[in-house]
Amino acid sequence: MLSMNFGFNIHYSCAYGQIRFGNGVRSSKRTAKMRNIVSAGSLMVLILFSILLFGRAEIYIVTLEGEPVVSYKGGIDGFEATAVEPDSDEKIDATSDLVLSYAHHLEKRHDMLLAMLFDEGSYKKLYSYRHLINGFAVHISPEQAEILGRAPGVKSVERDWKVRKLTTHTPQFLGLPTGVWPTGGGFDRAGEDIVIGFVDSGIYPHHPSFATHNTDPYGPVPKYRGKCEVDPDTKRDFCNGKIVGAQHFAQAAKAAGAFNPDIDFDSPLDGDGHGSHTASIAAGNNGVPVRLCGFEFGKASGMAPRARIAVYKALYRIFGGFVADVVAAIDQAVHDGVDILNLSVGPNSPPATTKTTFLNPFDATLLSAVKAGVFVVQAAGNGGPFGKTVLSYSPWIASVAAAVDDRRYKNHLTLGNGKILAGIGLSPATHGNRTFTLVAANDVLLDSSVAKYSHSDCQRPEVLNKNLVEGNILLCGYSFNFVVGTASIKRVSDTAKALGAVGFVLAVENASPGTKFDPVPVSIPGILVTDVSKSMELIDYYNVSTPRDWTGRVKSFKAVGSIGEGLKPILHKSAPQVALFSARGPNIKDYSFRDADLLKPDILAPGSLIWAAWAPNGTDEPNYIGEGFAMISGTSMATPHIAGIAALVKQKNPHWSPAAIKSALMTTSTTLDRAERPLQAQQYSGSDTMSLVPATPFDYGSGHVNPRAALDPGLIFDAGYEDYLGFLCTTPGIDALEIKNYTHTPCNYSLGHPSNLNTPSITISHLVGSQTVTRTVTNVAEEETYTITARMAPAVAIETSPPAMTLKPGTSRKFSVTLTVRSVTGTYSFGEVLLKGSRGHKVRIPVVAMGYYK
Repeated sequence: MLSMNFGFNIHYSCAYGQIRFGNGVRSSKRTAKMRNIVSAGSLMVLILFSILLFGRAEIYIVTLEGEPVVSYKGGIDGFEATAVEPDSDEKIDATSDLVLSYAHHLEKRHDMLLAMLFDEGSYKKLYSYRHLINGFAVHISPEQAEILGRAPGVKSVERDWKVRKLTTHTPQFLGLPTGVWPTGGGFDRAGEDIVIGFVDSGIYPHHPSFATHNTDPYGPVPKYRGKCEVDPDTKRDFCNGKIVGAQHFAQAAKAAGAFNPDIDFDSPLDGDGHGSHTASIAAGNNGVPVRLCGFEFGKASGMAPRARIAVYKALYRIFGGFVADVVAAIDQAVHDGVDILNLSVGPNSPPATTKTTFLNPFDATLLSAVKAGVFVVQAAGNGGPFGKTVLSYSPWIASVAAAVDDRRYKNHLTLGNGKILAGIGLSPATHGNRTFTLVAANDVLLDSSVAKYSHSDCQRPEVLNKNLVEGNILLCGYSFNFVVGTASIKRVSDTAKALGAVGFVLAVENASPGTKFDPVPVSIPGILVTDVSKSMELIDYYNVSTPRDWTGRVKSFKAVGSIGEGLKPILHKSAPQVALFSARGPNIKDYSFRDADLLKPDILAPGSLIWAAWAPNGTDEPNYIGEGFAMISGTSMATPHIAGIAALVKQKNPHWSPAAIKSALMTTSTTLDRAERPLQAQQYSGSDTMSLVPATPFDYGSGHVNPRAALDPGLIFDAGYEDYLGFLCTTPGIDALEIKNYTHTPCNYSLGHPSNLNTPSITISHLVGSQTVTRTVTNVAEEETYTITARMAPAVAIETSPPAMTLKPGTSRKFSVTLTVRSVTGTYSFGEVLLKGSRGHKVRIPVVAMGYYK
């Protein structure tokens, strides 16, 4: 099976709208109202613009002057402060009268502004954003958007853009059952009372991974205030104690004309499969049997089996998602009180009007979420193995790369000439030691079907002659239809079964670079030969062994073969490896693709061939339609691993900041595989051949997650909202006015250089001469003395100061790292700083720099 980008490849769809300006009476009433907020001169400009012909309506995200709930410090008569103190573990108290009153005030201002500018019926407000940003999403024409952008009090008007979606074995691979869960009271308490919010494609609430009948009863979670929507068909809500919230957001999708309730479901129900998959990876029940095609492939568990699930559906199968819906979902999740926010989603393209990657409504909303104490984890993207493909940019987000773990599924086809061809196929073997006749689909066509269908991909049993196929192995071709999803291995298996074949072979005759083949479970013997040269050997053998008459018709089928057993995985010590598709750094600071002084991705987690829950009505993967589980790949799968492990860290340290949790995960990660060798990354060695190369921080960030060590990191690198503002204000090329527009804060705080942001990594994209950066560590364990050492590639010298330091519990100390250019190579140099504690803690941060001449 081709592993597509597990993202939404979406085409923008718009509805049309036309407005009229109205009669004189209505205009004069509007003028009278406008005098409350704009001058008469400003109004005349707006009126002149509104007389223009209005064209195609689109969705715009509008931000306004004035603080949102999370940062409002008072100053408006009748409304007291609602701000969450930066770097505290407080959350928005959504039930307080102060918050409710101020939020209502903001929404009323949104409505007034629109009503004063435009005629009723000429626009549609989709959402009011009140908690994390002050603004709204609205469906208007481009001409109306221009009017809105000129209105007093409006800071930005941005056209909406698209987003896309970017386990039985991984708990054991990560050491959770023996090394982590026992410290929290066992699997039946791992993640207790931690709420993970999922902005995704919804959930299938009836899946055993989310059931409550075999678990201890779940009590209420007072801190969480989300609601549960009711299924319009069953009239039952989606919550059961394990699932504590379920809402869906589709106003932008509906306004754009992209939403189809028949397949998208106007409820939190997962019509795709992706949302159920990610939720079960992070927080699915422990020990759920994975059964498909009559076989059991192990038992599934989430990383934090006792954590609660809050669903915010904003992604849909065909068209993907709109940022307006996703921002509304994030705003609601933080308002409701989630602890962790999982975003297996990223932008489909850069926003049209934002200069920097760090400042757009999406990332600005996430910055406010972090300010409110929510740990945000996001998929790095699936654009690998090429550089600068990371889609998660900002320092306040934990950006996750995908690893291949130690489990591989392999199979083989043995030919009558003795050759053994490797392939993949989660299938049983053909019977006994005997061989079976091979028949190609092209040679068993019914005469009437020749001109009608593409027949070699074996998707339609009715076009093939059952009398010739029955009891034999059917040979099929892997066509482009498999790439685009109109053909599937599941349907090949169904065709072979319907015709009475003992098995099937799919041969790949040509493959484009980037093509990734995943094994698919099938109930009869089946194999996919992915190596083009091996497929040619199969075809040559078949042709030589199959005599034909002068018209090309087969006289007799003489080629034979047998299919091996591919149900059991092979465990490799070379794991983990960075997956081929996983997005790579360096990170970029703007959409001119200039390098940022910030490392991305942040961390590596399992993301290839992950077994997890699936929605039986999900259609995202044609090979798993109607199934309860699916094995798929993507950074979308890696992200919930980190979300679930973060829940375990949060459970142990409930007052830690999001930055502290991220630091614990990063500084304890490993850069070695299970054989104690440096991590490797899957890469292209030629036009289409995959090889393994030494991995760098641009592939894995700090390294592969180590959950057991993350629970006891020794030291943390903490940072908060003010530090992130300092990073923005210090980054060259970012307009201070733009920063103020999005953060409501002037640039009165500088870090000196953006690489001084207190992250558990150091990146200097343009190192000239020498540069010294500082870091502050806080001891979260017993008193301990740390020695500080560093190493770096030869082109850059590295020094640290002091050589050692002793920290008492809860105290903080600074250390400095000086980097000096030795030689200019035109490439990045990599290294690390290691703080080794006298009580056994090891704290490691990656260092990345590129030297330039003075």
